[in-house]
This record gives sequence, structure tokens and C-alpha cells, in this order.
Amino acid sequence: MQTQEILRILRLPELSDLGQFFRSLSATTLDGGGARRSVIGGCTQLLTHYYDDARTMYQVFRRGLSISGNGPCLGFRKPEQPYQWLSYQEVAKRAEFLGSGLLQHDCKVGTEQFVGVFAQNRPEWIIAELACYTYSMVVVPLYDTLGPGSISYIINTADICTVIVDKPHKATLLLEHVERKETPGLKLVILMEPFEDALRERGKKCGVDIKSMQAIEDCGRENHHAPVPPRPDDLSIVCFTSGTTGNPKGAMLTHGNVVADFSGFLKVTESQWAPTCADVHFSYLPLAHMFERMVQSVVYCHGGRVGFFQGDIRLLSDDMKALRPTIFPVVPRLLNRMYDKIFHQADTSLKRWLLEFAAKRKQAE
Repeated sequence: MQTQEILRILRLPELSDLGQFFRSLSATTLDGGGARRSVIGGCTQLLTHYYDDARTMYQVFRRGLSISGNGPCLGFRKPEQPYQWLSYQEVAKRAEFLGSGLLQHDCKVGTEQFVGVFAQNRPEWIIAELACYTYSMVVVPLYDTLGPGSISYIINTADICTVIVDKPHKATLLLEHVERKETPGLKLVILMEPFEDALRERGKKCGVDIKSMQAIEDCGRENHHAPVPPRPDDLSIVCFTSGTTGNPKGAMLTHGNVVADFSGFLKVTESQWAPTCADVHFSYLPLAHMFERMVQSVVYCHGGRVGFFQGDIRLLSDDMKALRPTIFPVVPRLLNRMYDKIFHQADTSLKRWLLEFAAKRKQAE
């Protein structure tokens, strides 16, 4: 009941509201009874895109760049500081420089090039992703809960030679795999954060080049390559499962797959919500999972802003107060935790009345 109450206050659509988008099929259509399918408002064709000028993830971002008027795009903050913003143009330029730098470091244009991204949610994650899309390369997200064995398996299976990481300890983990001769194909590790010279020297000993993301961008700025945008049927990302039933399995998604996914989301929610440049997305759910990236794509497509949490769940409420988001992809468990924390503080009848009154006023806006 707690989660349902919060969903009601947030004015999210109920399942009953979505019934208009479904119809029953006859029993002869499929064996068994009660088969159902989405017809998205009576359309007989599959919905492949929502906007004609946004059929790939590269075009999605370029559309946002255009309609935002080079507005704020990616936000981050330090403790007890306001959010700082990178503009759409800054993000697009950095992505081109990073992508060009990758090409100068033996990466190739096209869908045969797989680039790993092993980082927590932050602006550089999106810049790395967009860099790959700008030159038709494929993103392969990696994440902590995969475990060392699964990470080496994915690097070998996807033939990944380059991985972009956020922190030095993740680079160290990757080097350990190379030193044990578990991932012989890994040749370049790029770090978003500063690192010691000892890490670079350790990489040299096992044949891995350790570079800063800034150095790769600087290289790309000096050796700029014209963008080579992908087509809708080109591979965009490979999302690997956590491997709970054996080795991780990779879900291969084309640009058209991802665009169709968020286009369906837009179609189903268009009677409830119309995204604009004024929308602000709070990025907390892992970018290695498609749900978070799908919702972010909706925001970018409409020129909105994405603000990232500091990386510490204990500071989540503080980040939200500073950002004041209009969009917050979340899981029920966190909503329940927030609900309990709020109502636990309302320990008198007067406080409870004031809280309920404030919630009703907010709902009426």
C-alpha cells in the first residue's frame, strides 16, 4: 500500500489507465486462451520510432541538442554544492573528441568494435556511450555485481580491447585478469579519474596501455575524425545478464531496438505526460541496465536535463533536494524506504496532518 500511495501522489499511470492500448485476440490466433497484444491506439503497424528525425541513439541526442538551444544537459555535484552543468554542445564535442581519440588508439569505426564501460552513473558514462555511437561502435556495459569471473568472460566473449572505467581500483581489477592471462585481448584501459604513475607502469609490464580520459579527448581534439553515424539496424549495445544460471548472456540491441523501446514508452504515456526541455531527470538506477538508459533517452530526445547522484546512496535525499527533478526512475523498494523515513518523522498527529495536507496540495497542482 505504501508504494501505491506514493505512485498516486507522483501521478504515475495505473494499469487500468493503460487498458486503452490493448485488445484481446481471438482464441484461434494462438493456442490457449486470452492472448493479448499492444496495438498502441489502434495502429496495425509496429511502432519503430516516435520522431522521424530520431531513429538512432545518435540522432536522439542530436535532436535534443537542436531543440534545447544548447541548453544544460548533464549535471553533477560535489558535497554541499549546487549542481554544475555541461551543455548539449559540450557533451557532443567531448563525445566527438573521445571517439576520435579512440580511433587514434586502434579502435575501428563500425559495429565490429566493442568498447566496455565499467563505471558508476556519471556524465562521463554518457559521453563515452555517445562517443561510441558517433562512430558506430558498440557499447558493452560492465558492473560491479558481475564478479571478476563474469567480467573476464564478457571481455573475451565480446572481444573487447578497450575498457573505460571510472576509478583506479577497477583498472587494477582488469590488469589482474591480464596478468593471469585470462583476458589477453585487452590492450587499453581509460580512466575517468586521476591515477598514480605506478598503475601506468604496471599496465606496461603486461602490455596494457593506461590512459586518462582527458588524454584521449585531447588526442581526439588534435586528430579529429568526422562522425560516422550508425543506421537503425546497426548494433548499438550488448547488455549482459548477471550470469545467475551459468555464464552471462548478452542481449544484442540495435539502435532501432532501443528507439522502438522508448517510442513505445512515449506512446503509452503521452496522455499522462509530455516531455519538454524543462524536464529534469535524476539518474540513480544503474546505467548498465536498460530501463535507466531508456528513460534517459526520452529526456535527451526532448532536450531535457539529467542530473547524477553523487554515488552515495546515503546522500540521495540531499541530491534530490538540490536537483528538484521532475523525473525519477525508481524501484518500489526505494520508494518504501523513503515513505518509511518520511512518515517515521511524523510522530505526532499534527505532523501527520501537515504531511498529508502538503501531499494533497502537491497532488492538486
